[in-house]
Amino acid sequence: MAVTKARTFRELMNAPEILVVPSAYDALSAKVIQQAGFPAVHMTGSGTSASMLGLPDLGFTSVSEQATNAKNIVLAVDVPVIMDADAGYGNAMSVWRAQREFERVGIVGYHLEDQVNPKRCGHLEGKRLISTEEMIGKIEAAVEAREDEDFTIIARTDARESLGLDEAVRRSREYLAAGADCIFLEAMLDVDEMKRVRDEIDAPLLANMVEGGKTPWLTTKELESIGYNLAIYPLSGWMAAASVLRKLFAELRDAGTTQKFWDDMGLKMSFAELFEVFEYSKISELEARFVRDQD
Repeated sequence: MAVTKARTFRELMNAPEILVVPSAYDALSAKVIQQAGFPAVHMTGSGTSASMLGLPDLGFTSVSEQATNAKNIVLAVDVPVIMDADAGYGNAMSVWRAQREFERVGIVGYHLEDQVNPKRCGHLEGKRLISTEEMIGKIEAAVEAREDEDFTIIARTDARESLGLDEAVRRSREYLAAGADCIFLEAMLDVDEMKRVRDEIDAPLLANMVEGGKTPWLTTKELESIGYNLAIYPLSGWMAAASVLRKLFAELRDAGTTQKFWDDMGLKMSFAELFEVFEYSKISELEARFVRDQD
């Protein structure tokens, strides 16, 4: 039997070395991540909201919008793709439906959080939580709807901010008992807290590396030394894209051309290189094989 992408991801997550999973916000960024040599891709929820809707990470995206972006990313790459499932888009039955939607488009795992809908970015203030029991129901619904037992359910808790680390750890253990495969304890404030979480939770751990966020911005080697199993980077790609685009279009506005921009920024890419990001030569070969003129 062939090894599924879900099994591949689970094996990578449980390997001795940390699994670095950069975050894509669309199919283009996913292809760039794969071509950089990473073995898996994470679909960022904040980046999806920004790129699809031009709105902040405050629960604006729907199941269908998330599934559409997920499908496009899955089709663009050959490696396993996991995603941000926010707070499940409603109650436990909404999670049940979301599980089916996301698994059917080829996603092999997601993280689900214990915030009230609509959720907020984990590094913003003012997050509100559902009860532990309600979150347990959501996890159990996801487990019930899961078709592939290797699909990875990552339980995220945002309890650290308002209820403290003790409660965040307690909730994490409850979520594991309900069927979660991995814990994402959001917004720890220092390395000592991160080490304590590793010591007190007997399960794979996800580290969320947000530039300028609350959690210490550590290297992958530092995270691995603490004992984290995987790391995601939900802002990195679309923050970089927004930064470069802002400079590019300011240059066009002020200079009337982009002729100097690429050299000044050190970002020179040829026309041919750009099209090879999309595997243009491979697509052209397929076109030559299959497209025939009508008689």
